[in-house]
Amino acid sequence: MKALVLTGTKQFDIEDLPTPEIGPHDVLIDTAYAGVCGTDHDLYAGRPGSAAAVPPIVLGHENSGVVAAVGEQVTRVKPGDRVAVDPNIYCGQCEFCLTQRPELCDHLSAVGVTRNGGLAEQFSAPASVVYPLPDNVSLKSAAAVEPISCAVHAVDLLKLHPYQKALVIGDGFMGQLFVQVLQAYGVHEVDLAGIVDEKLKLNAERFHVVNTYNTLRESIPEGRYDVIVEAVGLPSTQAQAIAAANKGAQVLMFGVGPQEAVFEMNTYDIYKKQLTIQGSFINPLTFSDAIALLSSRKVDVDSLISHEFALEQVQDFLDGAITGVSKAVVRLAE
Repeated sequence: MKALVLTGTKQFDIEDLPTPEIGPHDVLIDTAYAGVCGTDHDLYAGRPGSAAAVPPIVLGHENSGVVAAVGEQVTRVKPGDRVAVDPNIYCGQCEFCLTQRPELCDHLSAVGVTRNGGLAEQFSAPASVVYPLPDNVSLKSAAAVEPISCAVHAVDLLKLHPYQKALVIGDGFMGQLFVQVLQAYGVHEVDLAGIVDEKLKLNAERFHVVNTYNTLRESIPEGRYDVIVEAVGLPSTQAQAIAAANKGAQVLMFGVGPQEAVFEMNTYDIYKKQLTIQGSFINPLTFSDAIALLSSRKVDVDSLISHEFALEQVQDFLDGAITGVSKAVVRLAE
């Protein structure tokens, strides 16, 4: 089978690999689409994602496809089923798994990170992380189930109410997803701050964002918001998130920044405003909710997917030779 193999830092090779073998509890999947995200940029550059990727490895952790074969103990899906795959696999035995915090698993493994993923014509996964798709969810849209599920986990960590005013900082793919997920969870006003006028306009017109701020020329109002989602990961935008917080606000630090990055905040403000500052890591047990959001049309990803690549174009994209990308997916088959 044809596969894009990460063979070293910033080095890919197209290789012909054998069909993955599957065990009794595993599923073999013919890949349809694989999303490419910021984690793939990090892994390509030699930085860790949810875990470190050790070359040679096939990346691709946002995957959809069709079941080609199943192990003898698998009853969850059958050959021919259209599926999306949660990449994260937990040990089920460590302290965090046993205390209902599997995302913090001491032995986390992941399709497309620690084991071969979807940037290949076929890949395998345990049946426990393979989710059948409703008929009205396309395989292309389903490649975004994983990032939607990460947003769902993040908002599950918050206390949300209809009266709240929310701000999302960051107009990348994840920031735009958060706009829709917060609305789906009942927040009555969601505003968006970013740096690309076209994205801000799209979210105002199509997704009913109330106020937009282009932070290259506008300031975000201070002390206005009850919920702030920081979806960039830079010290400057993290400081903006704290400054935008109203009394009693919740600040979700979702953006992934450099491991050495720090930012300053006024500790008295945290005390006086009674702020909650929340991190969020991956997506435990949120795939079903993410698929439901797609199926119900409460989340629209098709409007956000701007590019469809072949395997041979992935390295150019990750090297920055292809610009203007809102969200890219790699098409393997459909």
